[in-house]
Formats: sequence, C-alpha cells, structure tokens
Amino acid sequence: MQHLRHCQGFVRVSFLVTQRTQLLKDVAPAVTACAGPLSGHWQRRANSHGQSGRAHSGLSPRWTHLLAGLVAGTGAVLAYGLHNSQAERAAISIEPASQSSLPIYTQEEVSRHKSLDEGVWVTYKGSVYDITDFISMHPGGDKILLAAGGALEPFWALYAVHSQEHVLEILAEYKVGELNPEDLKKQQKVADSSDPYSTDPERHPALRVNSLKPFNAEPPPELLTDNYITPNALFFKRNHLPVPRVDPKTYKLEIEGLPRGPVSLTLNDLKTRFPKHTVTATLQCAGNRRSEMNTVKQVKGLNWGIAAISNSTWSGARLRDVLYAAGYGPEVAAKARHVQFEGLDRDVTGTTYGASIPLGKAVSEVGDVLLAYEMNGEDLPLDHGYPVRVVVPGTVGARNVKWLGKIVVSEEESKSHWQQNDYKGFSPSTDWDTVDFKSAPAIQELPIQSAITQPAEGATVDRSTEEVTVRGYAWSGGGREVVRVDVTVDGGKTWHIAQLQGSEKGQEPPASPPTGQAWAWKLFEVTVPLPTEAQELEIMCKAVDNSYNTQPDTVAPIWNLRGVLSNAWHRVKVKINEDSEE
Repeated sequence: MQHLRHCQGFVRVSFLVTQRTQLLKDVAPAVTACAGPLSGHWQRRANSHGQSGRAHSGLSPRWTHLLAGLVAGTGAVLAYGLHNSQAERAAISIEPASQSSLPIYTQEEVSRHKSLDEGVWVTYKGSVYDITDFISMHPGGDKILLAAGGALEPFWALYAVHSQEHVLEILAEYKVGELNPEDLKKQQKVADSSDPYSTDPERHPALRVNSLKPFNAEPPPELLTDNYITPNALFFKRNHLPVPRVDPKTYKLEIEGLPRGPVSLTLNDLKTRFPKHTVTATLQCAGNRRSEMNTVKQVKGLNWGIAAISNSTWSGARLRDVLYAAGYGPEVAAKARHVQFEGLDRDVTGTTYGASIPLGKAVSEVGDVLLAYEMNGEDLPLDHGYPVRVVVPGTVGARNVKWLGKIVVSEEESKSHWQQNDYKGFSPSTDWDTVDFKSAPAIQELPIQSAITQPAEGATVDRSTEEVTVRGYAWSGGGREVVRVDVTVDGGKTWHIAQLQGSEKGQEPPASPPTGQAWAWKLFEVTVPLPTEAQELEIMCKAVDNSYNTQPDTVAPIWNLRGVLSNAWHRVKVKINEDSEE
C-alpha cells in the first residue's frame, strides 16, 4: 500500500504537468515505473527502510533546477521550476500530521538514515521525508546532506524561498511518515534557539518589507525623495544571507593575488594608514522596479517597487591606494583582469557572498572605489556592511559587497553564484528552459533610470488646485550625469522639463561633477497645469544623461526572466476630483 500511495501521488503530479510538452517526455517514464514492476533500486530501498522510493529519474531540467533551489536559496537557480499554475499548487500540499495515515517514527529511527546506503531521511514540521532519490540527481546534494537524519528547519531558515508553496509541493512527494510528537516538541525547542536571523538588527518600521529572512526592504516612495541624502534608517536593505556580527577589534581584511603574497589589514590600518576619501554615491538594486515587469509576465525575484535605490555619503580608504600599498603594479596589471570580493556573510556550508568588478574600475584614479567604513558620517550600520564594505560608484548594488572579508586580484571573475548565475540580463524571448547564464555578461554599470515618487499611483488631485506637482529621482550608471528629466501629465502629448536638484534643499547647487564621476542621483520637481477636460491623468517621466542615453518607453521590450534592469518610462495614474459646485 505504501508503494501504491507514492505511485498515485506521483501519477497525480505527472498528470497535472502533461499539459507542458517538455515535461511530458520527462515524466512519462516515471509514471510507467510506478504502474509496472518495481525497479531494482526501488525494491532495495523498500527492503532496507520498509518504505517506498519513487522513480524520479528523468526529471526535466526545469524540475532539477527547482530542486536545486531547495538548498541554493537563490532566485536564479530556484526559478527553473516555478511554472506551476494555481490548479497545480492546489493539488498537492504538505499533509497535516493529524490527518496522516502514514507511520510514526522516532527521532532515533530517523537519525539512522543519514547516508545514501541507508537512505537519507529528514524531518520538516513534524513530517518525515525520504529524500534519497532527490540527492542522487541534485547539484547541491552535498549541502542538503548536512540535514541528513535531522531537521531541515535550521538550514531552510537561511532562505525565505523554502516556505513557498511550489517548494513544499516537491517535498511532499517524498513524505514517508510522521515524527513522534515528543520528539517534535524537543525539535521545536532547539529550532527556537537556532534561528540564524535571531541577531539581525532592528529596522525602521516605515520600511516596506519584501522578505524577512533574509531581510529585504525599501522605503515608502513618498519618503524616499524627501532628502537628497537618504537617512541610514531608510536606505533600502538588500541582504542575501543573515547579517554577520563582526568584532571591529579582531576584524581583518585579507588581500590575495599580489606579488608580495597575502596581506592582512585591520580596521585601524584602513583608518590610519590610508587617506580618508569621501564620495556621495547612489546605490541601486538590479531588481529595482521589478514589480512593473511582473505586470507584463511573471518574473522570479523579490517584488521591488521603485525605491530599491538610495543615495548616501560614503567615507573610507580608496581601494586603489590599498592595492598599491599591498604590491599592485605593472606586473600584476599585465595579467590580472578582475578584483574579487568576498563577504563575511555565509550560509550553513560556509559559502560566502561574493562578486567582482573589472580591475580597471578598481584601480582607476577616477573610479572612486572605496573600502568604506562610514555612511553619512557614522560607522556603517549593521545592515550596510559594518565594519567595512566595498562601495563601487556607478555600479549595480550586487557588486558593492558588504561585511568585506577578502579581496583577490585575479585573472578571472568571481566564481560566486551571484556573479555567474544571477544578476544578468536576457532577451524577452529567453525563458527558463532556454536560458544560458554563461552567454551573458554580469551586470556592472546600470542604465539610465527615473521614477515618480509623488503623486502616488491612484492618488486624487483637486481640480480647484489647477495644477499638479510631480517629484521623483533620476540616476544613470557609470558616472554619467543626468542632464534632463521630461514629465508629461497627458500620456505623452506634451512634455515639461523638470527642475533638477543635486543637493539638499536650501543648499547652494554644486558644480557639475567631472565627466564620468557623476555618482549621485538628481531629484526632480515640476509643477504642471491640469488639462482642462481630463478626469484622469497619466503622468510619466523619462530621464536623459550626458551621453544622451534615455529610457525605453515601455516595459515589454526589456522584459527578462529575472526582472532586472527595469527602467522603462515610469507611469502613474491620478484621478481628478471635480469641484463640488460642478
């Protein structure tokens, strides 16, 4: 009966996905295996555990990569398998323990299954799962083996994606029993004290949260442009892993890849041995405005609005100065092409966040790359990389590695997942069945961007005011200065040139920065008369930089499966409230 239960479950899944041509070819052999004689491997597992396995050989790449996401925890890997419809999601669920007719196992029994020979069992929320077949096909199998014979919760807690339905659906197919209630209580006590996010810092309550674990949030748009320099508490938060607690007294930055051998610097070394340099620079997440791409077609990633961007004044040692002091010179320049960064934030396997930038940017006299230890005149906040982070002006936020632990001068890019298999752009015609991350370069400089922060979508403007004031921000990557922002309130029939603000209100406007060093955004504002007969306004903005790059007018032509580089004209619809006398 146990064999039959799993076969029926698998046939149910297979039937649901047969509408998808690619999956039909992959699933059919598995269905046949369930309906016909058991394979030798299945029989061996049934004899050794008293429970059935499932013939999962032949899973399509789409499903294989979804399963990879169970431990990788990153959108680009996980997203291969996130094509389930609502009907498919409703068909399978994690069966509550109280309703299950499956056997009950003690933790001791589960603990005996922690190898491929004995079978690999894990528990999750009081249920027991035999994931042996899953591991044999899984690229990240060595990571999930860390949970073998025990609970998944401490490992899955590192990545919020594991709580999503499509992940739980896959896990449900491996269920073989329930955990003894007494052992479950003991497990829950341990889980309460092992949350890797338990030491994360407090955050401002105004932030709009996209993900709690890891924490990712943006400020409300109406607050974002109240200040030219974003207050630390409101600066958007983008974390990939738990926030590490680093002792500044024992902190050391390791530098490798230079002729003199490895170099180690303390925080005090960075502060006393190198001149302090200050740069005002805007950082923007690659996924800023991803939510607009979701309106065209669903993409994979955090549903960022328009505020995954902020502007700050950063202070620290120039990376150029530090590298030259550590032995960088013509001999290195002749061979090396990249500078790799590794953070001190890490997952359960010890894998750290990593990224790299071109060597030319790192050592440029005008690149202004910092090993920053201050943000807006204060020590870096915990969420922003305390005690030291890289700030790479003009470059996508993903390369501005926080909690910096190591620098490597290398002939190669970082091998990090986030450099190789994420934060890349693709054609609108590329989907998760055809994507090849090796075919696209890693995002470095970002394209021109602008967005309206006031009025908000769906706001109402009184006709009696006779005009509407539009505010927002504009920025371009690579140090290209924003020179104009055009705003329309009638859907593009007429355009108005906005006034640009390059400093706090009341301060004298700064001189235009040197060419190629315009690292900070411009805020914009324009007051426009209300069209006489309009009952609704379609307000749009578009920016132009000093290379005359401008934004595309619509999202569809720049749509991509990861929802990055979203920079179409920003649109806001506003209703007009007519006077009561009328």
